[in-house]
Amino acid sequence: MAGTHGDEFEGQVTLTRLAQELDANDLVGHLIIVPMANYPAARAGQRVSPIDQGNLNRLYPGDPDGTPSEMIAHFIETELMTRADFIFDLHSGGASLNYLPATTSVMSTGAVSEEERRAHMMAFGAPYGLMLSSAPGAGSSSEAAARRGIPRLGTELGGRAWIHPAYSELCEDGVRRVLGRLGVIEAGELPPPAAVEFLSVDRECYVYATAAGIFDGAVTLGSEVKQGECAGKIHFPETPLRKPESVYFSADGIVVCERALAMCEIGDCLYHLGKPL
Repeated sequence: MAGTHGDEFEGQVTLTRLAQELDANDLVGHLIIVPMANYPAARAGQRVSPIDQGNLNRLYPGDPDGTPSEMIAHFIETELMTRADFIFDLHSGGASLNYLPATTSVMSTGAVSEEERRAHMMAFGAPYGLMLSSAPGAGSSSEAAARRGIPRLGTELGGRAWIHPAYSELCEDGVRRVLGRLGVIEAGELPPPAAVEFLSVDRECYVYATAAGIFDGAVTLGSEVKQGECAGKIHFPETPLRKPESVYFSADGIVVCERALAMCEIGDCLYHLGKPL
């Protein structure tokens, strides 16, 4: 599925293409394609639903009698996930973030071994494989899949609320390669997957804004940084004599995600690291 967050487009386009290109007669088993999981958010092109401000990736297991977004979460977990042996949840950075192309897997879920996780990530072929120590938040699709005992593979491919041509191609080829590995389709003549650098991600890998203002980042995607290094400064043009507030990295690692917008509010993610394994 894609379109969990409506401003993340690579996955939506990939699944739309696959729906048009795949022949049901060539499939082994069933393939459920959901390009716009949170349809109101995806239709509006924004992270959360304009109807109820629901963030679908924080609402599982949902509620059949709840808000529209809670009803969607309940339907996906109880009606769609229960029919699946494997789940793709395709994400990117949306309007506010920009990622290096990566697959993601949550290590705290026991649906599959680490060896099998890595095999799926290598088949997909994104340059980076992010091994998350925990789900991104309560109510996520990762938790839902774990409850149902179903392996899940996520992605983070670019962002800025636009589609990077290379990442769009990578997403479609990657999904096809994994489907081929699972025996659902004949993968055919696809480019070989790239070598994957596996990185671990825990809470200290994130840098958050400590004030509202304009963020002037000190590093770029792919940079290697050290714990205690300055990540950038938050400026306050409305009070020009106020000195900028510096923010710092809490770990060594590689910058896999950066904020795409200069303006920030307290708590906004500014950078996200991965630690080499």
